[in-house]
Amino acid sequence: MSMHEKVKLFGMSHLMLERELDQVEKALALELGRDNSSTKKQDDRYYPQFTESVRREAAQMAEHYEIFYCLEKSIRDIVCERLESEHGATWWGSVVPPNVRDNVKKNVQREEESGITIRSTREIDYTTFGELGEIVRANWQTFSDTFNNEKAFTKVMGNLNLLRGPIAHCSPLAEDEVVRLRLTLKDWFRLME
Repeated sequence: MSMHEKVKLFGMSHLMLERELDQVEKALALELGRDNSSTKKQDDRYYPQFTESVRREAAQMAEHYEIFYCLEKSIRDIVCERLESEHGATWWGSVVPPNVRDNVKKNVQREEESGITIRSTREIDYTTFGELGEIVRANWQTFSDTFNNEKAFTKVMGNLNLLRGPIAHCSPLAEDEVVRLRLTLKDWFRLME
């Protein structure tokens, strides 16, 4: 595992620790001097128009979204860095499965034709979470020293993809699924040991 990947793992571990400390503060009604409310601004014109229950639910789901956002971005970066170092700057056209490239091409075109600001200049940012797994499995030789077991990688990615659904589509996670998300994140980091 490269030093850059180790630094990313450290950052993700730090984020998970911060979230756990947030939960301790909340559960025990403590203030540990870690207040980050100055970074949390709501849109005063629109936010108050939503019901209190929806706002409370959103605040609970925000931590799961934030963790998943960081995880997914780090996976995209790992894929790009590993494939570029192994196959050069033109890796996208040579090692990404054709069905993934075709889907990305459609996603890019749809976004360009919509008239909105494009999300990225990197093709990898137009892949689905499941397609990230496809890219890694199609290039397992490149990733075999990053992830310690292909079957475990497939299982963990599948579990993460299932857990991603409610987070990405604004549905609350059941209590059991919150536990499952934390366990699956531990599984993810274990894959990279």
